[in-house]
Amino acid sequence: MTILVTGGLGYIGSHTVVELLNSGFDVVIVDDLSNSEKFILNNIEEVAGKKPVFYPFDLRRKELLNQVFDAHKIDGCINFAAYKAVGESQEKPLDYYENNLFSLINILQEFKRRNISNFIFSSSCTVYGQADEMPITEDTPLKTPESSYGKTKQMGEEILKDFATAYQKRVSLLRYFNPIGAHPSAKLGELPIGIPNNLVPFVTQTAAGLRKELSIWGNDYPTPDGTAVRDYIYVVDLAKAHVAALKKLIASEDETVIDVFNLGTGTGSSVLEVVQAYEKANNVSVPYKICDRRQGDITIAYANADRAEQQLGWKADTTLEEALRTTWKWQKYLESRKY
Repeated sequence: MTILVTGGLGYIGSHTVVELLNSGFDVVIVDDLSNSEKFILNNIEEVAGKKPVFYPFDLRRKELLNQVFDAHKIDGCINFAAYKAVGESQEKPLDYYENNLFSLINILQEFKRRNISNFIFSSSCTVYGQADEMPITEDTPLKTPESSYGKTKQMGEEILKDFATAYQKRVSLLRYFNPIGAHPSAKLGELPIGIPNNLVPFVTQTAAGLRKELSIWGNDYPTPDGTAVRDYIYVVDLAKAHVAALKKLIASEDETVIDVFNLGTGTGSSVLEVVQAYEKANNVSVPYKICDRRQGDITIAYANADRAEQQLGWKADTTLEEALRTTWKWQKYLESRKY
């Protein structure tokens, strides 16, 4: 079977492509390289022993997307293609709405036209906003997200629910929490362009001396140490969940499926706890400064992922320190190739 992976050279996408190839799927990647690098394609081949087909273009270009579907018998899609920076989305909301939603709709139009099912959507725990109770389950009421990025994820879910219902399609909405870490081979990892928006790459670059100090956005949250709490999940565990969700859709005998799964560890860690765990795991120092809270950030979020364990047979079992060690190895790899 051939799976289209949009954004497949990005952070989570590249790890998922490896897991798909390891599971016997053929993979076609579409990625415009706006937040990824071409060398990742060769690294995927080195890690998986097989090279996916790659097309470099923006999914908003309908005519090029049509050509990909003409050239390959696509059996399903995992859609990672999206802008993803919370802070930036507040500054450039129209860019986020256009890119994240138009690209999704273009793919779904091809699915409708060619009668294809099995669509997995890269969603986010941001669809819950600041939940009233922890841990967050799939039945936790959705709130209007704080950021435009989160709003595009919530809108994307609504589009896919309508798509599945109207056209009898099988979709899986994967709401993940905070992916961290790198592949054990140290050949794949998070590769932020410019100043990192996510915590762990910023910690890593600070430890490596590329940044003077880490900015911690707020220490006055109502949490044990005053810093925001998140559920940090190892990226390879997360990638494996996508394959499990895909196999469930393919095996389903129902014409219409709308699956929703939280993907997290079930444990919350504060920003300061992550910094301390990073220092301990890698024997490094991470200087930091406290800054004002960042617009769009919530106080606390961690998952109840029991449904994924029960229905997918999947569980995140990599510890925080293990995941953080892989991040440091990835940084050393980047330095060795003088990236």
